[in-house]
Amino acid sequence: MPARRVDTVAEAVEYIRPTDDLAVGLGPGHPVGFLHGLGERDDWVDLQMFGALLTDLYPVFTNPNVHYRSGFFGPAERLLRDSGADIQYVPADFRRFAPIVEQLAPRVMATAVAPPDADGYCSLSLHAGALVDELHRTGADPERVLIVEHSPHFPRTFGLPPEHPHRLHLDEIDVIVETDAAPINLPDAEADDLDRTIAELANRFIPDGATLQTGIGAIPSLIATLLAEGSGGGYGIHSEMFTTGLMRLYQAGKVTNADKGEFDGISVTTFAAGTAELYEWLDGNDLVRFLPVDVVNSADVIAENRHFVSINGATAIDLWGQVAADTIDGRQHSGTGGHEDFLAGAGLQTDDRSLLCLRSTAIVDGEPVSRIVTNLGPGMAVTTPRHQVDVVITEHGVAELKGRTVRERAVALSQIAHPAFRAELTDAGSALG
Repeated sequence: MPARRVDTVAEAVEYIRPTDDLAVGLGPGHPVGFLHGLGERDDWVDLQMFGALLTDLYPVFTNPNVHYRSGFFGPAERLLRDSGADIQYVPADFRRFAPIVEQLAPRVMATAVAPPDADGYCSLSLHAGALVDELHRTGADPERVLIVEHSPHFPRTFGLPPEHPHRLHLDEIDVIVETDAAPINLPDAEADDLDRTIAELANRFIPDGATLQTGIGAIPSLIATLLAEGSGGGYGIHSEMFTTGLMRLYQAGKVTNADKGEFDGISVTTFAAGTAELYEWLDGNDLVRFLPVDVVNSADVIAENRHFVSINGATAIDLWGQVAADTIDGRQHSGTGGHEDFLAGAGLQTDDRSLLCLRSTAIVDGEPVSRIVTNLGPGMAVTTPRHQVDVVITEHGVAELKGRTVRERAVALSQIAHPAFRAELTDAGSALG
């Protein structure tokens, strides 16, 4: 049946029952107006929601009868949790969101899309992610409800048809509403001299023609900027997240995607987040293709790229080489995402590298603490196991761990810790044998 067009978000929200279950995708795919509209109701009895990386402090989550399971925390999840909302973390990497939601089989799925085209297709815009199949299944099931919100601010982007068309048709959508909502504005984080030192060390590992994956944060953004300003070029892009920094590489004429493997000639990603300039640049741009996360984050697909280099961060790393990237002081801070996927994929070929970039210290209660520690211990969960780790970079140098013994790894990591903590780490490493 053709979609039921409704004039207001309030009308769309009426399709949710007081006791119901609802799922939305990762942040850039959130139907912003619809989620705010849910907060205008106060008749919830038991609303169970699943999603990841909230893009705003949606008031619906402050209702005591609304319960939210998140696969990835951002600032909004942390603030809502700390204020008493029922926000629970579901441990899962990005690819596992798909089987989790298939198992949950929520009665309602909701997503943001670009406006319908002349043929009735709505591009999934900034988010392919893990829930594409579940969106189609919901649209095909008369007992379930597929709600989409379109806005002129969401760009029309492309997949790789016929297998990955990255779009929904009006005939499979149950409820559609137009709003003026804008996607999340994620400006580049401010970088300082320490970040620049780390970025310059990282750039030594990126040859001309490398295929790049960059995570979120000041250092990956700065690395992309330095590459855009530098003399190299011929880069490819195969990245879970497409950022404003990667757009800058394109604008500098440094991206060719030549001879990279399965996806020659195009950049592939599964979601995009950045500035309004990025979203405008992506609109109608077929140089960037949005594919489901099970394709983009597949270690075997990643390994097919020529001279692949992954660039990610961490909150801490211990002398064993175990990496924490999603917990701080025993509390959930972010999520697993694709962290391990890209380190794993980059470890399958001899010419690939994975770079973990982090400052050597953090400030806790006004005092510096080392982010290279003896053992992660009970306060941090392991995001990525030690056998996946290749290169660790701080402002004090580089530790190359791949192929090294446990003892050699501990020595190398101690040497790139802040000088104030090196002796302590060396002694602790010796005590561990």
